[in-house]
Amino acid sequence: RLWTNRRWLSYAIYLYLFAGDITQKGYEKKRSKLIRAYIPHAGGNLATSDPPHTPYLCSDMHTTTRVSIWYPDKYIYVHTEAVQAVLARHVERKVAVPMPSKRRSLVVQTSMDAYTPPDSSSGSEEEAGPGDDMSGMEHWMSRPSQLGPVHLGSTSSSSSSTQSGGSGNAGRLADSLAHSHISHLAHTHLGHTHLGQSHHQQSHLSQSHYGKTLLPLYLVFLTGVPVSSRVSAKIQQLVNTLKQPRRPPLREFFVDDFDELLEVQQPDPNQPRPEGAEMMPVRGEALGVVTNWPPSLEAALQRWGTISPKAPCLTSLDTAGKPLYVLTYGKLWSRSIKLAYNILHKLGSKQEPMVRPGDRVALVFPNNDPVAFMVAFYGCLLAEVVPVPIEVPLSRKDAGSQQIGFLLGSCGVTVALTSDACHKGLPKSATGEIPQFKGWPKLLWFVTESKHLSKPPRDWFPHIKDANNDTAYIEYKTCKDGSVLGVTVTRIALLTHCQALTQSCSYTEAETIVNVLDFKKDVGLWHGILTSVMNMMHVISVPYSLMKVNPLSWIQKVCQYKAKVACVKSRDMHWALVAHKDQKDINLSSLRMLLVADGSNPWSISSCDAFLNVFQTKGLRAEVICPCASSPEALTVAIRRPVEDSSQPPGRGVLSMQGLSYGVVRVDTEERLSVLTVQDVGTVTPGGLVCVVKPEGVPQLCQTDEIGELCVCSIATGTSYYGLTGMTKNTFEVYPVGSSGGLISEYAFVRTGLLGFIGPGGLVFITGKMDGLIMVSGRRHNADDIVATALAVEPMKFVYRGRIAVFSVTVLRDERIVVVAEQRPDSTEEDSFQWMSRVLQAIDSIHGVGVFCLALVPANTLPKTPLGGIHLSEIKQLYLEGGLHPCNVLMCPHTCVTNLPKPRQKQPEIGPASVMVGNLVSGKRIAQASGRDLGQTDDNDQFLFLSEVLQWRAQTTPDHVLYTLLSSRGAVSSSLTCLQLHKRAERVAALLIERGGLQEGDHVALVYPPGIDLIAAFYGCLYAGCVPITVRPPHPQNISTTLPTVKMIVEVSHSACVMTTAVICKLLRSKEAMATVDIRNWPPVLDTDDLPKKKPPAFYKPTNPDGLAYLDFSVSTTGMLAGVQMSHNAVGAFCRSVKLQCELYPSREVAICLDPYCGLGFVLWCLCSVYSGHQSILIPPVELESNPALWLLAVSQLRVRDTFCSYSVMELCTKGLGLQTEALKARGLDLSRVRACVVVAEERPRMSLTHSFSKLFKDLGLHPRSVSTAFGCRVNLAICLQGTSGPDPTTVYVDMRALRHDRVRLVERGSPHSLPLMESGKILPGVRIIIANPETKGPLGDSHLGEIWVHSAHNGSGYYSGYGEEVLQSDHFNSRLSFGDTQTVWARTGYLGFLRRTELTDANGERHDALFVVGALEEAMELRGMRYHPIDIETSVIRAHKSIMECAVFPWTNLLVVVVELEGSEQEALDLVPMVTKAVLEEHYLIVGVVVVTDIGVIPINSRGEKQRMHLRDGFLQDQLDPIYVAYNM
Repeated sequence: RLWTNRRWLSYAIYLYLFAGDITQKGYEKKRSKLIRAYIPHAGGNLATSDPPHTPYLCSDMHTTTRVSIWYPDKYIYVHTEAVQAVLARHVERKVAVPMPSKRRSLVVQTSMDAYTPPDSSSGSEEEAGPGDDMSGMEHWMSRPSQLGPVHLGSTSSSSSSTQSGGSGNAGRLADSLAHSHISHLAHTHLGHTHLGQSHHQQSHLSQSHYGKTLLPLYLVFLTGVPVSSRVSAKIQQLVNTLKQPRRPPLREFFVDDFDELLEVQQPDPNQPRPEGAEMMPVRGEALGVVTNWPPSLEAALQRWGTISPKAPCLTSLDTAGKPLYVLTYGKLWSRSIKLAYNILHKLGSKQEPMVRPGDRVALVFPNNDPVAFMVAFYGCLLAEVVPVPIEVPLSRKDAGSQQIGFLLGSCGVTVALTSDACHKGLPKSATGEIPQFKGWPKLLWFVTESKHLSKPPRDWFPHIKDANNDTAYIEYKTCKDGSVLGVTVTRIALLTHCQALTQSCSYTEAETIVNVLDFKKDVGLWHGILTSVMNMMHVISVPYSLMKVNPLSWIQKVCQYKAKVACVKSRDMHWALVAHKDQKDINLSSLRMLLVADGSNPWSISSCDAFLNVFQTKGLRAEVICPCASSPEALTVAIRRPVEDSSQPPGRGVLSMQGLSYGVVRVDTEERLSVLTVQDVGTVTPGGLVCVVKPEGVPQLCQTDEIGELCVCSIATGTSYYGLTGMTKNTFEVYPVGSSGGLISEYAFVRTGLLGFIGPGGLVFITGKMDGLIMVSGRRHNADDIVATALAVEPMKFVYRGRIAVFSVTVLRDERIVVVAEQRPDSTEEDSFQWMSRVLQAIDSIHGVGVFCLALVPANTLPKTPLGGIHLSEIKQLYLEGGLHPCNVLMCPHTCVTNLPKPRQKQPEIGPASVMVGNLVSGKRIAQASGRDLGQTDDNDQFLFLSEVLQWRAQTTPDHVLYTLLSSRGAVSSSLTCLQLHKRAERVAALLIERGGLQEGDHVALVYPPGIDLIAAFYGCLYAGCVPITVRPPHPQNISTTLPTVKMIVEVSHSACVMTTAVICKLLRSKEAMATVDIRNWPPVLDTDDLPKKKPPAFYKPTNPDGLAYLDFSVSTTGMLAGVQMSHNAVGAFCRSVKLQCELYPSREVAICLDPYCGLGFVLWCLCSVYSGHQSILIPPVELESNPALWLLAVSQLRVRDTFCSYSVMELCTKGLGLQTEALKARGLDLSRVRACVVVAEERPRMSLTHSFSKLFKDLGLHPRSVSTAFGCRVNLAICLQGTSGPDPTTVYVDMRALRHDRVRLVERGSPHSLPLMESGKILPGVRIIIANPETKGPLGDSHLGEIWVHSAHNGSGYYSGYGEEVLQSDHFNSRLSFGDTQTVWARTGYLGFLRRTELTDANGERHDALFVVGALEEAMELRGMRYHPIDIETSVIRAHKSIMECAVFPWTNLLVVVVELEGSEQEALDLVPMVTKAVLEEHYLIVGVVVVTDIGVIPINSRGEKQRMHLRDGFLQDQLDPIYVAYNM
C-alpha cells in the first residue's frame, strides 16, 4: 500500500536522499532543506549546516559502500510533503475553481452489474497491467471492495424541474409560435426569488414553450438583473479565478485593424541555450568474433535440434502458472520443417503455389500461445517466406485493426498462419467463414498444428543458407497518428543483432530466461524467440493472462527455475511491489540480469528503485537491473551490462524540467521540484555507432548538453518501412552533418525515434520519444512526463494507472495539451473534480505549461489495443470528433491560450467632418439611398384616413371579398366582404360607445386569436374614434406565464377597456387566471361575440391626420417592451408604399402566414387589403402545428402569386416537410406560380434557412429567386421589401474580422473568415436611408458599417409608455446628422448595416443600391474591444458538433456564455464543451467562459422566430434552465 501511493514529482528528493549514507539525523537535515521553501519557519530548529550538494552526471556518483538505515515510512512522508508543497502554493492563494453543475441523471452511475473494470497498467500504450477485476487484488490495493452510494453533494443540479423540456420539433414549434411578451418572472421580481418555492412555477418549464420563451421583460429594465443565484455566484467565482496572476502573456502586437494577427511566439531572451562542444558519435565495443557462432539463425536451430534434441527450448504456462507445454529443440526443429514444407507445397496447386520464397505471411497468434508462434516463425524462416507477426483481431471494429489491415494489404499478404484455438475464437459469419475484417485483404487462414499438416517426403529438406540481405521478418510499428508501418529486418541484421545481444548480455548455453514481454515484437521477440535459440537457452514465457491473476507469477518462476535472466517492463515491477507483501519465500539471488525493456522511459526509474529497495532483502543485487533502449527501426540502441563489480553504481542525473523543455541538459543544482531524474540505459550496443542530431530539420550533430534524436549506424538495424520509399529515406538513410556542414560518415544512420543525450563515459540517457513530443509555444514537453505528473496526484483513488492518455491538438495555430483518463466508478463527483483541479495545478507548476482540456471518461470506455493498453490515436480521433462521452471535463483555455490578438484599442474618434472629407478625397460617395417616389394616382389615395377608405369600398364594391380565413384543414372557415366588414365595424363602434362608454381618443386593447374578429374590432375602434392596441391572447395551457404579458400591455398602454371573444372572456375569469393576475384591477372587458344590432348614432370623423391611429406594442429581442405610436398619416403612407412595391390591386390575392399583433405582420393582416382592395388569404401560423403543409398547399391550390411568412413558419416547413416532398408532389402541390415569397423579419437575413427552403421546394416548382426577405424595426415597421419587380437580391461575402472593427471588406466566396450576407429586400417607395456613425452621428461612406437611419412618411411618431420614458429614446425618432445634411429628421433603427452600389439597374434605370443588415446594436457584444454579433458565433457553434440543435450566446461580466441545445443522449453533453470552446477560439479568437448544455426547446424564441437572448441570460442567472451540464472554462 505504501508503494502504491508514490509521488513521482519528488523522485529527485528520493534520489537525493538516497545518494549516500543516511541515518536518522542526516535524514532530518536533508528533509528540512528540501521543504524549507514551502513550510514557514521549517528550518527554525533543525540543523542547517548541510554541505552543499551538487548532483552531477557520471557513472560513479557515489562509491561508498552502503551501510544505510532506511525508514520507508519516513520516505513516504517526505514524498507526500514534497508533492503537497507544489500544490500548497495554489491553496494559499485560495483560488476557488467553480465546479461544473450537472443534472442528477448524469451523475448517477450505472449499476455495478453492468460494469467491467478495465485493465490498468503503468502507461504502456500496447499492453495493459493487472486490472481491478482480479479476484485477489483488492487486499493488495487496500481499497474498499463494496461501493457505497454515489455522493451527489453539491454536484446535482439545482432544485429546478428535472423534466426535460419538450421534444424535438414539437418543442421547436412551440418556440416559434410562443407567446413572447413576458414571463412569470415578472412576478418573480415581486415576490418569489427561487424557482423551487412554488410548484406551479416549476411545472410550466416542461410544458409548452411559453414558459421557456418568456423570461423577464420590461421590469428587468427597471430593476436590473437579480444576481443572488447559485449560477451567478459560480460565475463570480470564475471571474475571480481568472483575475489571479497568470503566466505573463506573450508579447503582443497589432499591425492593422483589418487583420487580427495571432501572436507569434518570440524567443525568450533568458531561455537556456546549449553551451557544450559538438557531441561526436560514440562507438560501441567491437563485435567479438566467436568461432562457433552459427552462420545463420536457421543453422543454429539445426545444430541444437540435431545435437541436443531433448534440451528444453520454451515452456508455456497456463493461467494457474503451471507448465502447459515444454517445447524441446528437437520438436521445434522437426515441426518447423514440417510447417515449412506445408507452406511451400500444400497451399494452392503444384503449378500455382499460393506462397513462394520471399512472399509475406501473417502470423496471428494469441499472447498465451508462444509455442505455436515460435514454430510458425521458424517454419517461415526455413521456408524463406517473410513472417509478419500481428495481434489477434478481437472484433471487426477493434481499435487500430483497420490500420493493421492496410499493412497486410501493402505487404501483399494472402495467407495468415494461426493456431487451432485462435482460429476457433475468431468471429465467424453464419456459414462458418471468417469474415473479412474492415480494411483487411482477403486472407486464407491456415492452422499450423501438426495434426493438420502433411508429412514432408524423406528427401525434402529446407535449404539453409548463410545470413544474407534478404528480408527475414517484418515487425509492425504503430505511429503517433495511428497508422501502422512495417519495419523490414534482413537476415544478416537479425543474426548480427542476436550476436550483439549475446555479447552485451553475456548469454551462455542452457541458461534459463523468464520472459513477461510480448514475444511477437520488440525486446520480447529479440530475446525470447531469436537470441535464445542462438544460445540454446530455455525460455519460460509468462502470459499476460497469468500476470493479471497473479502479478507475482514472474518472480515465482525466477525462483522456481533459478532463472539467470528475466525480461520485464517497469509496470511488471510496479505490480509485483503492490502484491509482494504476503509472499515469504522469494529468493532472487539467481538473477544475474533483470532486463527492463522500457528502461528508456524517464519514469521507469521509480519502479526500478522501488523494486530494488523492496527486493534487496530477497537476494536481488543492485547491479542486476539493466534498463535498455530500443526502437522498432533501430532495434536495440543501448543496454546496461550486467556487471559483477558493484562498486560502479549506475549513472543518473537530476535534470531541470525547464531546461529540458528548451532541449538543453541542465543539472538541477537548486533542488527544485520541477525536475526529471533520469537513469542511464548503459552503453551503445556492440558493433554500433550512435550520434545525437537535432530533431527537426537538417540532421546536424547536437552539442554535448543538448537533447536530440539518437541515430544509429550498425548492421543490426531495420532497413526500411515496407513499400514506403519516401518515409524510408527520411528514417533509414540519414547522413548526419557536423557544425562545419560536412558528413560525419559515409554510411547511413537510422533514426531511432528516441530523444536523449550521451553523458560522461559514453552512457546513453533517454529523456523521451519523438512520438510523445508535444511542442507548445516553442517548448518541448514529453507526454510520458505529463502522465507521470497526473499519476503523482493521488493516483490510485480516482483514476486507473495505465489508462491515461496525453496528446496534443492544434488550436489557434499552436499545440494544446489534452489529458484523458478513465475514472474509477467509486469516486464521487466532488472528489474527481478536486483531483482534476490539482492535476492542472501540478502540471502548470512542474512543466510550466497549461492543459487545454482534462477529461475523465467512465471506466473501461477508452479504445484498447489488442493487448489491452490504451490506443492513443483512436482516443485523439474520438476527442476531435466529439465522441469520447466524458463524465467530467475541465477546460483551461484562459490559462493556455496566450497567442490571441491584442485587444483593440479604440482610437480617439476622427470627427465626422474629417470622415466626410476623407470619403470625398478617396472618391467614395456618402452611403445613402432611397426608394422611388410615392405618387398619388388611385382613387383611394385621396382619403387621409383608413376608416374613410373602408366606407368608400363598402359603397363602391360592397361584395368584393377582402379577407378569407383558412382552418387547419385548409378549408375556408370564414370570409369578409367590404360591406360585411363595414357593418361589423359599425356594430363594434356602437358597442364601444354604448356599453363601454368610451370617449374619443381612449385606448382599447384587442385580445383576439388570429382571425377576422380582430380585423372587425380594429376598424370598429377607428369608427368610434378610439385607439386600438392588438394583444396576443393568453395561452389556455399556460395562463400563469402568458397572462402577465397581456396584463402588462393593457396597463402600460392605459387601455380604457379590453375587447375580446366569449371564449377568452371566460378564460380571463377562470380560477387559474385569478391566481395569476388580480382581475379586479382590469378595465372593463367587452365580449364582441354578442354585438348590438344597431349602428352607432354617428361616425367619428377624424380631423387631424397626425393624430394617433393605433399603438404597435412588441417585445424586442433584448426583452424591451415598447409601444410605437402610428399616426393616420403614417398608416396611409405605409399602405401606399406596400401597394406600390408589391403591385397590389383588387384583382390580386395574397397569402399571409404571419402573427397579426405587431409590425409588418399586423399591417399586412389588417390594413393593406382595405387600402389596396386585394384579397388576403389569412393562415394563422398556429394551425401549422397540426398541419405543416397547410400554408404551401393553400398557396398552390389558390394559385397565389405573392405570399408572406415568418422565419418560424419557413423553418417549420423545412424541418417538418423535408422528407415529404414526393408525397406533396403526388398531392398536386405546385409552387411554380409563386413570384414573391417574402420572409418578414427584424434581423439579418438567415441565408442558410432561405437557401435550404429554396433547395427543398425547388422540385415542387419554387423558383429560388422568388424567395426574399423584408426588413423593418421599431421606428419604421417596413424599410425594405423585395416586391415584385426590380433586380434579384444580391449576396456579398465580407471579412468577418474586419466587421468586428466596424469595417466592411469584401472578399471572395470561400475565403477564410468570409461571411455571406444577403440584401434585405428593395427599399420601399418614399423611404430614404443613410448610414451614420452611432457615436458621432456623422454620415459614413459607401461600404462602411454604421447604424441605419431612415427618413420616411411612415416612420413611427415615438414611443408610447405610461412610465414617462419617452424622453429617453426621443432621439430614436428625431435625430439629425452632426455634419452634412443637418436639416433632415431621421429615425435611428438601432441596426448596423451598410449600403453598396451594385452593377444592377433599378426600374427607373439607375444603379441599384443594396442594403445589407448586419445585426442589432443592442444585441452586439463588445468583447476584447471589438464588436461581435451573436449570430456569427452561434453559426460556428452549431457547426461544431452534429448533436447541437440550437445555440444562443450572450455576455456576462466580460465572459462569453454559450448555451447549446443537445439533440441526443445526455451522455453526449460533455462532448460539446471542448468542441464549442475550440470552434469559437478558432473562428472568432474568443475564449468561451461558460458552456451550458440544455434540452431542446430551452432557448426562448419570439413569434418572429428571433432568439430572446436576454431572457435566456436572466433565466440562466436565476438558475431556471435546468441545464444538463454547465462547464466553467478556466
